Amino acid sequence: MTSPTYELQGQIVTLLKASPELNALIGGRIYDRVPDSPTFPYVSFGPSDEVSDDADCIDGFEVTMQLDVWSRAVGFPECRRIVDAVRKALPEDGILLADNALVTFNHRISRVFRDPDGLTSHGAMTFVAFVEQP
Repeated sequence: MTSPTYELQGQIVTLLKASPELNALIGGRIYDRVPDSPTFPYVSFGPSDEVSDDADCIDGFEVTMQLDVWSRAVGFPECRRIVDAVRKALPEDGILLADNALVTFNHRISRVFRDPDGLTSHGAMTFVAFVEQP
């Protein structure tokens, strides 16, 4: 039995790497663990939550995942373009799981702000999925 969050993250990586629009912007730099000296811009996985939401005879989970966009270009435009490309690469009906059943997948919010270092634009995107586990 595969963890719903683990399987969902794997499919998200696959879809992001398959997006020509996103790869034109970040060159395939999608990280679970960011290297010590990363090349900007890139996308990384932030925090995630897996909350049990069981029903009669169904093991269900609400999975919340954060994807982070990082840019060092002047201003917010590059970061905003990458955020938009990530959202487009993850359509609500485009994620297929082999072991678990994805019931819903939704983009909830995107925020773009200046990182405390004063140099980096940071986009924080939250996605919420409901997954049933056999």
